[in-house]
Amino acid sequence: MMRKSEREDFHALRDVSFTVEEGESVAVVGRNGAGKSTLLSLISGLALPDRGKIKVRGRIAPLLELGAGFHPDLTGRENLLLNAALMGFHEREIYEAFEEIVEFAGLEEVIDEPIRTYSTGMAMRLAFSIAVNVQPELLIVDEVLAVGDQAFTAKCLDRIHELKRSGKTFVCVSHSAGILQTLCTRAIWLDAGEMVMQGSIGEVLEAYSGEVTAEQHG
Repeated sequence: MMRKSEREDFHALRDVSFTVEEGESVAVVGRNGAGKSTLLSLISGLALPDRGKIKVRGRIAPLLELGAGFHPDLTGRENLLLNAALMGFHEREIYEAFEEIVEFAGLEEVIDEPIRTYSTGMAMRLAFSIAVNVQPELLIVDEVLAVGDQAFTAKCLDRIHELKRSGKTFVCVSHSAGILQTLCTRAIWLDAGEMVMQGSIGEVLEAYSGEVTAEQHG
């Protein structure tokens, strides 16, 4: 049996280096455990690298674990104001966007009720609405488009496309190749914490899907 001192160190990511230009939309693909979510957490500032540097210019809206930062005893209104402030938005900006955020989430009738009375879907809709309605420069999206019924998901995609057309920068993770091809122009392929390939979205998805197919038939 291997003693603890003899175990190899685990690295969620190793020697991953890339640049995302302003206004660019980049997908991150790879199997479960490849390091995708860790990478997004590092970019978002939710985790710190042991080595190396991450430089981010602009205001970030991370759509990672939607609603995870909400306090159950605070109302939807109070959580909205607090959540947006923690994301770095000024009080004036929050109040100017308040009605639009609540309307987009479809929570006008319950915004002054405690979050603990919300369903998971309602809380996720509020968190998504905050992030996409306070004009971030960089949007980090991790498998969070299933935030409600089909109609609301379509509305979310429409808003993301609006932000994309307005020149916002995206880094996106999704298991849906169709969504990635629609949203992104470039992709990064991770495997076991290392970068396998980066290039156009079509080239990377083709190579990655070919690898997955080969493994399934191997």
